[in-house]
Amino acid sequence: MTNKKELKEIRFDATEIILKDNLVRGAILPQKISELTRNVIFDGNTEVEGAVFGNTIQFRGGDVVVKGAVFAQKEFYISSDVKGEIMLMKAVGSAGSVTARAAGCRPMFCSDINGKSVSLHNAYVAGSIYADEINLENCVVIGGVFATQEAVISNSIVGTFNTPRVTLEGTVQLLLPSAFTIEPPITAPGTRLFNLSLADLGSMFKGNKQDEYSGRIPMNLQTDEVKSNLVEDGQQRPLRSFTVIGKVLAADMIDTDRFQNHFLLTAASLGPQLLKTYDMGTAADGSLAKLEPVVIRDFMFDILSGKKEPKEMDATFTLADMAR
Repeated sequence: MTNKKELKEIRFDATEIILKDNLVRGAILPQKISELTRNVIFDGNTEVEGAVFGNTIQFRGGDVVVKGAVFAQKEFYISSDVKGEIMLMKAVGSAGSVTARAAGCRPMFCSDINGKSVSLHNAYVAGSIYADEINLENCVVIGGVFATQEAVISNSIVGTFNTPRVTLEGTVQLLLPSAFTIEPPITAPGTRLFNLSLADLGSMFKGNKQDEYSGRIPMNLQTDEVKSNLVEDGQQRPLRSFTVIGKVLAADMIDTDRFQNHFLLTAASLGPQLLKTYDMGTAADGSLAKLEPVVIRDFMFDILSGKKEPKEMDATFTLADMAR
């Protein structure tokens, strides 16, 4: 970012703040009751070092970094025509909706998202999403998707999901062994569900050959379903778990730590909260495989797009192997 003029918080007294080519050293917070209805608009090339509060918060231009927490009273919105980088370093929340529809960029949410409804397209979330209704299309969520009513997940990678109702479309991939619903999932024709908990993400990240005992696991919503009942205050609540935990436990006889998945995903979820930049060692091209948020984001989107593809799990073992 260049040619930024420094603004002071004391100057924010209008009913609408439009930021373009600005460096804001402090926070953008209301100082009096009349400012609670103030809208904040990012037009591009702006960095805010503190928190942001607005009645509505809109992004109409890219190359924006907000280092503090963000809260919108009514709506947080990233326009569909935004290009460039948008990086939100801490939690994003809204009493209403959180919407990101940008087709020309990959907004980075480096922490959790909370809202009444969350609808994201082409977005990267290092934390988890909490909302009544969640709609994801072509997204990567390192944490969990937790909806109190319904979630729609299309062509995305998520850590896990826990929601009463879920609709799955396209190719959906899980980073953790299990996901949970109450009602049977609704799937569009051609939907495929995979689990990446035994994929060799570490080698893929470094550009090395994947371990022969690694691989992504195709999931079947019928055979991989486990039904159970939770009891609370004398009332039973049904729960459906879609899990590959049996396969993961069987694979425990091999050293899955060498896949470095846990290290990679932990670094991804902590993101800018880490005090230093870690690395995975030497990459295939001889450089250091640094665990930087933007690099991890691009790597996960390479898996999502098929540019980098985990091999299918095809390892077999005998009972004699288990005994040994």
